[in-house]
Formats: sequence, C-alpha cells, structure tokens
Amino acid sequence: MRYGIKSVTMDDIARELGISKKTLYQFVENKADLIQKIFNEYIKCEKAEMDEIFIASANAIEEILNIGKYVIQQLRELAPTVMYDLQKYYRESWKLMQSLHQQDVYQVIKANLERGIKEGLYREDLDPDIIAKLYVGKTSLLVDEALFPLKHYDKGCLFKEYIKYHIQGIASPKGLKLFKKLQVASAIEN
Repeated sequence: MRYGIKSVTMDDIARELGISKKTLYQFVENKADLIQKIFNEYIKCEKAEMDEIFIASANAIEEILNIGKYVIQQLRELAPTVMYDLQKYYRESWKLMQSLHQQDVYQVIKANLERGIKEGLYREDLDPDIIAKLYVGKTSLLVDEALFPLKHYDKGCLFKEYIKYHIQGIASPKGLKLFKKLQVASAIEN
C-alpha cells in the first residue's frame, strides 16, 4: 500500500517476511493470487471496522461522519499508484474488489439511511435503496483520476466535501442541527 503494487516484487515480499520465495509460493500461486488474498482480507477488516463504527456511534449522523473519518484515513495511507496498478495490471482483482466493496458500502449506507429515518435525522421521503446506490456510484467518481487528478485534488478533502454534500441532501431539519453541532465539536477537537 505504501509503494504501489507493480513496484513490489515477490522477492521483496519474501525478503521482508524473512522467508524464501519458494516458501512464499507454498501459500500463494503467484502475485495476482497474493493481491487477491490481501484485498479479501482488507474487505473483511473493513467490514469489522464498519460494525465497530455502527456500535460506537450514538446516531446515524455520527455514524456516517465516523465512516467518513475512517475512509479519509484509508485514502491518506493509500499510495496513489495502488489503484492505478490494480486497474491496469490486475484487472480481475480490481473488478472483484470493486464489486465486493460496492456491495458492502451499499449495505452499510442503506442501513445508515434506514437508521437515520427511524431516528428522525434523515428525511422520511427518502428511498434508502436508491440513495445507497447513488452514494456508491458517486463514491466511484472520487477515485476517477480523469475527473479528479491527484495533482489537483486531495482525496481526503474530496471525501469530506462529498460527506457534507451527502448529509445536507438527506438530513431532516433535526438532522441538520445535529450535523452542524457535530461539525463545530469536530472543529474544536482539531
């Protein structure tokens, strides 16, 4: 994640693990298999993190803000070349990862929308299925290098703006008050 996928060789990985390349190949078939296993584990860890965020959040708005903080942290730790390398050199892994990730994000956002409606923080006239799918689709745009080139846009700032845009579009008047209160509290903490 620090150096990109293409630039790290199986020799580098074996050396870093303190094992021979032959031993490494007892656990993975090739680099593509290793990448697939890494991203499957990443998605599993991300699901666990989303569950923890849900439990720790007092309400739907706090939950979506905490999800945003988590995503921003992940984006900042991700080398810009990782997404490019995946898309260009490991297309199958990219497609599978993107599909699994989109399904998981859809489920988390749909549940958040349903929670927010029940709590009176989100507008009652929302269709959680449609809004969750729109959220997933728009999230894909944030990593589109043609639309938001890294040299011009910080991914963390992009995602912050996206979260504000999302909440302001779905929040009820009660939810907007809470959102502004949480934003002020967050600004004071920083």
